[in-house]
Amino acid sequence: MEEKKIKVLLVNGSPRPNHNTGKALQAAMEGAIEAGAEAELINLYTIKNLKGCYSCFRCQRKGFSKVDPVCCIKDGTWPYLDKAREADVVIFGSPVYFSYPTGLLRAFIERFLFPKYSYDSKVKLVNPKNTASIFTMNCPREFMDHINYPILLGNTADGCKHVYGFGEALYICNTYQFDDYSQMQFDMFREEDKRAYRDAHFQEDLNRAKELGRRLVEEAKSRLNL
Repeated sequence: MEEKKIKVLLVNGSPRPNHNTGKALQAAMEGAIEAGAEAELINLYTIKNLKGCYSCFRCQRKGFSKVDPVCCIKDGTWPYLDKAREADVVIFGSPVYFSYPTGLLRAFIERFLFPKYSYDSKVKLVNPKNTASIFTMNCPREFMDHINYPILLGNTADGCKHVYGFGEALYICNTYQFDDYSQMQFDMFREEDKRAYRDAHFQEDLNRAKELGRRLVEEAKSRLNL
């Protein structure tokens, strides 16, 4: 009998699929594959007509199963939500825009979480899922607490943990934001400092993302007794 493999879905909420967020998700995918998982990465900005929750409440009606749910609205987003439903591990990634993940990632997460959520306290959590969120940002790490990022961004991981039983966040700070700083108007930082920080720290950040992917797979294996 063929051994069951952990399925991992990585969801890129960045409009630049191969920039900082994409590289971090690629590293997480490498870690997951090295741990023996099957992994797939999707880019939300390639999905036509991606929409958030329709507030139809069909997933909250009596008789809707919370065991292995997926959104009832079969639009262009639905096939990717179905992939998330089938995955044992889901890793989200997004740059931070004005203190939050991108709008498309928020839309996807609404559709991912609400069918599993219940207003009935007697409904127990079944079929948990290991989840994590990777956030990349221009903000330096020492400034995060000052602008409440651990709370604002942590809400995404906390929501996943509340609904699916597992959720955590990995922060990649002070990123090299532009491909060509000479074309940009700024005086809040120096390109030389950004480049030096990237050269000194970004590979460490990618290593942390890779370790995250590996660890989540190992935790899922343990959870599923594989």
